[in-house]
Amino acid sequence: MLFSLKSPNNSRREGLIRNLGSTANMSDVQEAPNQLLDVNLHENWSCIQATESGPRSESEHLQVTIGATVPTGFEQTAADEVREKLGSSCKISKDRGKIYFDISVESLAQVHCLRSVDNLFVVVKEFKDYQFKETKEEVLKDFEELAGKLPWSDPLKVWKINTNFKKKKTKRKKIKQNADSHILDYYENPAIKEEISTLVGDDLASYKDEKDESSKEETQSKMLKFRVTCNRAGEKHCFSSNEAARDFGGAVQDYFKWKADMTNFDVEVLLNIHDSEIVVGIALTEESLHRRNITHFGPTTLRSTLAYGMLRLCAPQPTDIIVDPMCGTGAIPIEGATEWSNCYHIAGDNNPLAVDRAANNISSLLTKSQIKEGEVSWGLPIDAVQWDICNLPLRTGTVDIIVTDMPFGKRMGSKKRNWNLYPACLREMSRVCRPGTGRAALLTQDKKCFIKALSGMGHVWRKVHTVWVNIGGLHAAVYLLKRTPQAFVHPSEQDGERTPW
Repeated sequence: MLFSLKSPNNSRREGLIRNLGSTANMSDVQEAPNQLLDVNLHENWSCIQATESGPRSESEHLQVTIGATVPTGFEQTAADEVREKLGSSCKISKDRGKIYFDISVESLAQVHCLRSVDNLFVVVKEFKDYQFKETKEEVLKDFEELAGKLPWSDPLKVWKINTNFKKKKTKRKKIKQNADSHILDYYENPAIKEEISTLVGDDLASYKDEKDESSKEETQSKMLKFRVTCNRAGEKHCFSSNEAARDFGGAVQDYFKWKADMTNFDVEVLLNIHDSEIVVGIALTEESLHRRNITHFGPTTLRSTLAYGMLRLCAPQPTDIIVDPMCGTGAIPIEGATEWSNCYHIAGDNNPLAVDRAANNISSLLTKSQIKEGEVSWGLPIDAVQWDICNLPLRTGTVDIIVTDMPFGKRMGSKKRNWNLYPACLREMSRVCRPGTGRAALLTQDKKCFIKALSGMGHVWRKVHTVWVNIGGLHAAVYLLKRTPQAFVHPSEQDGERTPW
């Protein structure tokens, strides 16, 4: 099965696919409608415009420290993105999976457009070497007293600006939905309404006029609901995270006169404790930003933020051909087409259900983008194909980058099967990958099997770097490989049994 969308890279694409007829019936091709409405893949620019379009108050020129959670192991990748897109210096925390950077609040919308971060919070206060008392009672008493000593004013202004920005963004999207509701019927994809609601974190309820809305906000601000979430790491603490959250939260409630609510809260106060480091913050995201692309989930859907990190490791260049041969729901190629739209992306899988999910996710992304902008577009530079990973319908030496999430042998496949699958995959990847310049980022938790398979491929693959990551509690690794200059020679070619593509 082939899901194809128009792209400006047709010349390279036509030379890439040698013969889809052997693995895909062209009658099964699902073509996007010819008259596509606008697809603006550069979300950064959209967010900048959204920020600049509204009136600015003096508080928007505040300088604040933003904290972000990122996929473990990809802290440096996230820091590089922050420096590249925001021009801000970035500090990587001792606590794995967190980075900190300073920004002007007028850049807050751009922060939400970062591709490598899961959750965002504004830092209230950081204690790099907090001195804990000896007994639990004394420590918890200090936490109670700490709440009234913190500089809450500026962080709460940032939280308010962030909340207002999300509400305005939601309102614009609702107006756009009402005006362009025929788009949803056109694509027969009503799930996109839920996806937009998820992205902005607010209900798409009906809005009253500006005066009523402003009055409602003033009333609600007097009765804010909150909760405290404590994340604690370290073995030398005499208290639990629940105890810290309880006592610190009680003091916050007394200080602000807010109402505690564990589920339906307005403000989430964060108490992050890592050994002797304490960071108090206020959450700016209601759910992880990694849930931005996928509407049709599979058993092992990859986080979009991790997909971005893997792609960035390979440093895609304009016109590169990027392939995910075991795409699942398409998280990697969809993230690639969103951020690197000047490359050509192919999503492939041997499971027809996976190809269908990938195609549906591509369609949902198109529909969402069209609702956002509403102009004619070429579409996305991406195809979805059903194929056999060990016999790819691609010409030898035509692929620049391979990025994929290999079966762990847990939810998908088995450890026993991997001993045969991994060597065959690496061999076929080396065939299609461009000698000398090709590279691959491969994620797996079955590290023993992968290293064994790689040891027999030293003539075609060279390991450049390993990134250790945590995938749902599993200790996994992303292996960055470089294709050697040696041309691929299939064992059977030496006997004249095989004709090169």
